[in-house]
Amino acid sequence: MKRIFRAFYMTLGMFCAIPLPWLIWDDDCVILMMPCFPFVGLVIGGIWWLAAKLLLLSTIHTALSAAILTLVMLSAAGFIHLDGYMDTSDAVLSRRDHEEKIRILKDPHTGSFSVIMVALLFLFQYAATFAFLDKGTHALLLILIAVISRCGSAYTTLVLTPAPHSSNVNMYRKVSIKLLYKSIGPLITILSTVIAFYIAGIGGVIVCAAAVLGYGAAMAYVYIDLKGVSGDLAGFALVISELCGLIALAII
Repeated sequence: MKRIFRAFYMTLGMFCAIPLPWLIWDDDCVILMMPCFPFVGLVIGGIWWLAAKLLLLSTIHTALSAAILTLVMLSAAGFIHLDGYMDTSDAVLSRRDHEEKIRILKDPHTGSFSVIMVALLFLFQYAATFAFLDKGTHALLLILIAVISRCGSAYTTLVLTPAPHSSNVNMYRKVSIKLLYKSIGPLITILSTVIAFYIAGIGGVIVCAAAVLGYGAAMAYVYIDLKGVSGDLAGFALVISELCGLIALAII
């Protein structure tokens, strides 16, 4: 249990913007970080939910509330996944050969495609957030969207072939991965869908399905194109997954 807590603390410190009082790193716990990743989604989703409830209770205009909640959603993870989204967008949309795409992916400079894609992301996420706040229902589903998107990242990181240039993915898989660790993501996704049905009926299931399908489609596209999974690609698919879940939440 102590090892699991240490791994969760490490994962929270790496993938969440919440300041932590101690710096902990244990190489023996690295293999548990991806199985802990969905639980980081529980923390981040809780932040989203709390922010949404406070904004719904406030007298702040919906347009401004939507801007605040959008900022909370993007910043709760320290923008780390947004960085991967932008880098991957630059590489894939360049339409260059594979070697050049990998060079662009690793290039720290910001390209025009990443700027275009992040502008589109902000536009659709703000619009979906505005529509959700305007209705003000089923806010708990925000938590499940954050959990499911990270279930996708945990599963693909542990199961798919790592890209040759990806040191992070290889780090999480440097020892044999147990079947239980690989199963955490799918099992929590199923459990989240059941909870969503209890909260919002078939609409909750639609939100979860949108998050799952959004992640799967985004990852399939970039995985085939870049011939392997990496942290940037997982971040790209995670951002798309959350956007799809949020759009579905705005519609139901």
